[in-house]
Amino acid sequence: MAAPDLLDPKSATQNSKPRLSFSTKPTVLSSREECDSAINVMKWKTVSTIFLVVVVYLIIGATVFKALEQPHETSQRATIVIQKQTFVSEHSCVNASELDELIQHVVEAINTGIIPLRNTSQISHWDMGSSFFFAGTVITTIGFGNISPRTEGGKIFCIIYALLGIPLFGFLLAGVGDQLGTIFGKGIAKVEDTFVKWNVSQTKIRIISTIIFILFGCVLFVALPAVIFKHIEGWSTLDAIYFVVITLTTIGFGDYVAGGSDIEYLDFYKPVVWFWILVGLAYFAAVLSMIGDWLRVISKKTKEEVGEFRAHAAEWTANVTAEFKETRRRLSVEIYDKFQRATSIKRKLSAELAVNHSQDLTPCKRTLSVNHLTSEKDILPALTKTDSIYMNGLTPHCAAEDIAVIENIK
Repeated sequence: MAAPDLLDPKSATQNSKPRLSFSTKPTVLSSREECDSAINVMKWKTVSTIFLVVVVYLIIGATVFKALEQPHETSQRATIVIQKQTFVSEHSCVNASELDELIQHVVEAINTGIIPLRNTSQISHWDMGSSFFFAGTVITTIGFGNISPRTEGGKIFCIIYALLGIPLFGFLLAGVGDQLGTIFGKGIAKVEDTFVKWNVSQTKIRIISTIIFILFGCVLFVALPAVIFKHIEGWSTLDAIYFVVITLTTIGFGDYVAGGSDIEYLDFYKPVVWFWILVGLAYFAAVLSMIGDWLRVISKKTKEEVGEFRAHAAEWTANVTAEFKETRRRLSVEIYDKFQRATSIKRKLSAELAVNHSQDLTPCKRTLSVNHLTSEKDILPALTKTDSIYMNGLTPHCAAEDIAVIENIK
């Protein structure tokens, strides 16, 4: 028995096995590295789309920041100009150029980390604790900017130190993140086991465990440090939370820095702050990685759903086409059979008429002929005897006439 043609829709409808798709392009087996690169490399279309989204996001952010901050900047500029003019007018011994020179020195001092408010400010920003904290901000790429090297030697050493320290800290951050994820994973696994005993669905368990992970991390690395900084630094609640988030996201504007005020700190305060930054960065990296995984899963599911929709549409189109072809074939066969029957009947009738053309059939002969033209399934009337002739359906008065016997036409 010949195998069915899987490319023919008619045979596909009669065959219960799934149809195969064939491609005219040759199949080329690539290496493992090429396969991995083909899977991991993002397409240019996707990159362009993400780039446009980021540009739009930047425009929105710029518009909001401009609307919120520019009026305050204009007000501060007008205020400082008025204060300078008032100071010069009230102190005739000081001219405007001397005041500008003094302000320039104050700005330079502030840029080096010195706040010249009182003569009693003798706290160094380059003691061991402060230097350790500054080195930590270099390798973590936070870079608050409240203090920075001013000497040529300091700048050269900072470049070399950053190039070597940033990759080293990256390895450390990855290790701490793995250990932190393991610790959180064990705790979350116990919580998930508890929900499994309560017959909660897997989707709800994943959502609940993720929320617990985020809330616990926010309390441990955001809320609790914010309370401590508010108490030690004397900041408001908003300023403390602002500093924590800006620091752990490695933005580090430098407008608020732990240990940057002219107050007496404990010797281990700044190193402890750096270790908090280390663990907090690992946590935030885990959260950002989880968000990225969610986005990739959502993108993958969207592509799969679109692919399934296209596959269903193609399958529906193929089925409709196959059904249409099958219906057309059946109609063609039926019409052909009917024409064949009609032609056969016509040919047989023509043959009968040719045989009996020379005979003048009486009504009795025609009746006998018609009886023999019926199909084999019909039940003929009983034979009646008139003298020595048995007649099928003929009246007795026809027995005396001539009868032409016609063979049964099939």
